Amino acid sequence: MDQHNFSSLTEFVLLGFPNVEHIRGCLFVLLLLVYLFTIGGNMLIFLVIRLDAALHKPMYHFVSVLSFLELWYTATTIPKMLANLLSEKKTISFAGCLLQTYFFHSLGASECYLLTAMAYDRYLAICRPLHYPSIMTTALCVKMAAGCWTCGFLCPISEVILVSQLPFCNYNEIPHIFCDFPPLLSLACKDTSTNVLVDFAVNAFIILITFLFIMASYGRIIGAVLKIKTAAGRRKAFSTCASHLIVVLIFFGSIIFMYVRLKKSYSLTLDRTLAVVYSVLTPLANPIIYSLRNKELIQAIKRTFFKKVEKASPTHH
Repeated sequence: MDQHNFSSLTEFVLLGFPNVEHIRGCLFVLLLLVYLFTIGGNMLIFLVIRLDAALHKPMYHFVSVLSFLELWYTATTIPKMLANLLSEKKTISFAGCLLQTYFFHSLGASECYLLTAMAYDRYLAICRPLHYPSIMTTALCVKMAAGCWTCGFLCPISEVILVSQLPFCNYNEIPHIFCDFPPLLSLACKDTSTNVLVDFAVNAFIILITFLFIMASYGRIIGAVLKIKTAAGRRKAFSTCASHLIVVLIFFGSIIFMYVRLKKSYSLTLDRTLAVVYSVLTPLANPIIYSLRNKELIQAIKRTFFKKVEKASPTHH
């Protein structure tokens, strides 16, 4: 294609879900409520774990870091999605699109590493309980969390640089709900097989390696739990892992299908639906799963936020 057919694009148009103009107001209210609940739930878990000394344990340290990460993970996409639902002009600048893609993938990669660190913590606690306190120290927890963030923010750099150098045609409409590598590659005016291959290699390394490590950890955990003689003991041991395993299966189940592939897209509708799962529903589900399934966390929430209310109240019902 000749150079004059390329356009120096300064902005993109995010098409979002098609044919939803008649329910745009309802979608905005629904997404806003989901976002507020996600922020409130994750902020609640983060603050309770930081304020309650009884939860100053490695497992809860990682849960608090995950909740803090989810606050930023959702902030990269949902506010722009909300703005686009209200606006007729659903545009995003070229630089803004690249930044959104970078931070979304950086935080997503950080979550992959963090969920792996959490699986390793559970493996040590259940399979090596005598050595657990001496291995999983506060210093190691901090180093592991910092390593997850650092590796996560380094991973997408090569992909973003390659996309930023692509020539784009006059067509600037992105058939997606936010900026991402697959829909951006579909707009390029040149062969993107190198980009697709690099994306596949980076994503396969991040997603598959971490997922296999998590599954291997749970294989060892299940083997150790089954050796416990009493049913109550088995239940107690596995209850500390159940919430984490549910989050892992929801998050990895959607991103593996979305990003570990050698095609730009299977189906635009499927891509958008999967994007809602891992960008909106997973961060929403995390505080629900961790709080509802964890009695220790529920008790800490009551101690932290309701004790003062009860003391201040002259009557008790």
